[in-house]
Amino acid sequence: MNIDRVDLNLLVYLDVLLRERNVTKAANLLGISQPAMSNGLRRLRDLLEDPLLVRTSEGMTPTERANVLQPAIRDALSRLEKALQPQTPFEAKSSDRVFRIMASDYAESTLIPHLLRRLREESPNTTLDIMTPSDVNFLDVEQGKVDMVINRFDSIPQSFHQKTVWEDNFCCLISANNPVLNDFDLAAFLNSHHVWVSKTGWGVGVGINPDDVQRLGWVDEALNRIGKKRRIRVFTRHYQTAMLLAEQQDLIVTIPNRAAKLQINNPAVVIKPPPFEIPPIKLKMAWSPLLQHNPGHQWLRRLIAEVADEVRG
Repeated sequence: MNIDRVDLNLLVYLDVLLRERNVTKAANLLGISQPAMSNGLRRLRDLLEDPLLVRTSEGMTPTERANVLQPAIRDALSRLEKALQPQTPFEAKSSDRVFRIMASDYAESTLIPHLLRRLREESPNTTLDIMTPSDVNFLDVEQGKVDMVINRFDSIPQSFHQKTVWEDNFCCLISANNPVLNDFDLAAFLNSHHVWVSKTGWGVGVGINPDDVQRLGWVDEALNRIGKKRRIRVFTRHYQTAMLLAEQQDLIVTIPNRAAKLQINNPAVVIKPPPFEIPPIKLKMAWSPLLQHNPGHQWLRRLIAEVADEVRG
């Protein structure tokens, strides 16, 4: 097939169609009529001699040929978008841009307040839209609909750019009235009741199985390595909730240091090092390759890195 005989607009149509898998939604996103979108799909099918999208019980499903074409077309369009993107500098003082950041509860508590103070100083007209991990899915990030995701990730797609914000160790948050403080060793830790807290990655979460150690995360994996298991009585995805529960006399909360230190002036709780070794966690920020060369996004990344340095200090 000679490329100069191909209407390149059809590649844009195909990219959106394979992403949305719905002719009406694709037409709306492209700002064209549904008949025009249907005609574009017909021309693509004739050009490629493949149905591309087939109606099944699960809706419109890509064919094998379409699945092969999709990453190549997305990569080509991404490169073209990058080449055509204006390179005017980002004017922080006058910008009224909305930055959408997906942040875990941990990141929102420990990093975002410091970031917001710097934003108010350097770009007072910008707006932060803070989203939770459950608000965001992989495609939202890939398509650049979300500027940044800040969380602890078990895995990140290789196409994403990423940077470590900081490392953090763990500590225990314990009620000041908890008698376990009199002799806080591993046996006392294991004989206590615990609050589990975490929300790693992105997307809608699922219920926790207390026996699935690998899905329970850092603390329980560390215990499993020494052949031990703690008695978890509460599972939560919110650090603020966990820190409130630490005030109850019979519960221990094991969380990263920077979250626990938010309670350093709370007389109802005591911060103690855990009586066993837990590897540190890495808080990371990740973003779509579509935004890598955007001047405003580059400015945001530099600002987050500077704020993280200040917090570490």
